[in-house]
Amino acid sequence: MQALQELGFTEYEARAYTTLIDAGELSGYELAKESGIPRANVYAVLDKLLQRGAAQRLQHTGGQRYAAISPNQLLRGIESSQKRALIAAGRALAQRPQRGEPAAVFNLRDGELLAKAQQLIDVCEKTLLIAIQPQEAARLAEPLRVARERGVAITTLCLQACEHECGGCQGEIHRLQLAPGDGVRWLVLVADRSTTLVGQLGAAAIDGMVTEHRLVMELAAAYILQSLALVVLGGDLAAHGDGQLSQEAKHLLQQLYPGGTLPPCIQSLNDAASS
Repeated sequence: MQALQELGFTEYEARAYTTLIDAGELSGYELAKESGIPRANVYAVLDKLLQRGAAQRLQHTGGQRYAAISPNQLLRGIESSQKRALIAAGRALAQRPQRGEPAAVFNLRDGELLAKAQQLIDVCEKTLLIAIQPQEAARLAEPLRVARERGVAITTLCLQACEHECGGCQGEIHRLQLAPGDGVRWLVLVADRSTTLVGQLGAAAIDGMVTEHRLVMELAAAYILQSLALVVLGGDLAAHGDGQLSQEAKHLLQQLYPGGTLPPCIQSLNDAASS
């Protein structure tokens, strides 16, 4: 009955509905007796169930009786009603004038980070860009799978460049070794090109932020998409370039990545140009 109350049923309504499910057709008097609902309240409760579409009235020669709608039919009706209400609320809120205030940035700590990441995945409608490492991919595997199955286009950048598929990443998966390598893991997520979550997870602390700030979203999306471009172009040029990289480009790469820290795909391209 608690589950029904979370859907908006009162305690009496939930009790009446489950009693009708268990007992079948009942008169108002019989329902009051079976459920323990006071007789003074039972007909008002039945009227509410009829209005909700959770019960139906049956006319017999001996008087009126009541029966429950099947649970599947009830839940489909509630889902449809809530979707209509959400759409109507969205339209009404969208028509309200927006104040010219900067987008808020919310800090995330510890368990809040992955909880918020899952929430963004759950409500994502069209596109999801995500840069992730295996531990977080495993934690978020189920919501990512559900999002992909409902039609969300997921583009995943594996920051650890795993040689073997871990099973957590979903959608179009690319691999590029960009993880910090100091025991800290990164998570970057852009949902529907509107909301951005970035975080770092380590043994000492887990922290991050979530925001709808446009600039932050563009920077996070560019980080993921440009990294993916490196994967594609670097691998292709390394395979077919045969020294296409100029000495000037090689020198610039050495300045950008001091100490020989080139990502693998750029290192391959650099090696190809040096051969």
